[in-house]
Amino acid sequence: MLGLSSGHHRADKAVQETRKTWFRRLTALLGEKPWSDTLREELEEVLLGADVGVKATFLLLERLEERVRRERRKSAQEVKEALQEELLALLQKAQPKGQLWGKEEPWPVPAVVLVVGVNGTGKTTSIGKLAYMYRRQGKQVLLAAADTFRAAAIDQLRWWAQKVGADVVAHRPGADAGAVVYDALTAALARGVDLVLVDTAGRLHTKFNLMEELRKVHRIISQRIPNAPHEVLLVLDATMGQNALPQARLFQEAVNLTGIVLAKLDGSAKGGIVFSIAHELGLPVLFMGAGEGPEDLLPFDPRAFVEELLRQ
Repeated sequence: MLGLSSGHHRADKAVQETRKTWFRRLTALLGEKPWSDTLREELEEVLLGADVGVKATFLLLERLEERVRRERRKSAQEVKEALQEELLALLQKAQPKGQLWGKEEPWPVPAVVLVVGVNGTGKTTSIGKLAYMYRRQGKQVLLAAADTFRAAAIDQLRWWAQKVGADVVAHRPGADAGAVVYDALTAALARGVDLVLVDTAGRLHTKFNLMEELRKVHRIISQRIPNAPHEVLLVLDATMGQNALPQARLFQEAVNLTGIVLAKLDGSAKGGIVFSIAHELGLPVLFMGAGEGPEDLLPFDPRAFVEELLRQ
């Protein structure tokens, strides 16, 4: 099983845009000024600019101010250390909710992961990268092409399966997504597959139909394999910043999400969205996109993430 930690040099690759544009200003502020009302206002501006979000920013600054007063942390270095601790505490509050990641026990066989998200977020690519990650660990992986509305999505999943050495179960475009999933799970049971990754449609403009289909797919998985799906991952595009939160709430209402894959984080100055996700949705970020290559999906490590953001 893969633990949720990663090397700092790769975490650096994912957060460099956010650090360069916003958190460098923050570390500069904390490097030169002791605590004051003016510093608080300047910190607020930086955190909001990095897309930490109004609610999470307010909470962080309230806690920070309280600690500065209670612990008499007045110097710039002490304020910086306190902020680092509060940022980490906010992320760690959102604990893994599923049955795979963050758990010590052996995985069920097959482990079933339902992956949801709107089109264009990097959902199918993230599935391919997850498949690559676990193929490298020697796991047998099967991809279920349940986004049957777009022929391109089926083709893309087949391409990834070929690239990483995974199996794929797909029907023709327009086929019933539930039938695809049923066949994929039947094949996984017959072949002794370790991990099934289920791609799904993301047509948010027909919201009601999409959510009904997701509920149906979820039911079929649960009926075919007890206690599955073991994880329900939502893929969000980091470049959307706060605009990603309403999407997440819609999916949370339809299916019980267990975690987030934050795609395209390396291309965004809005990496502060991680803190908003933790605070407002109570969901852990489990993986983050740090580049284009198959190896550029990283397990999310909260401590490494915060340390990289605040590194000089």
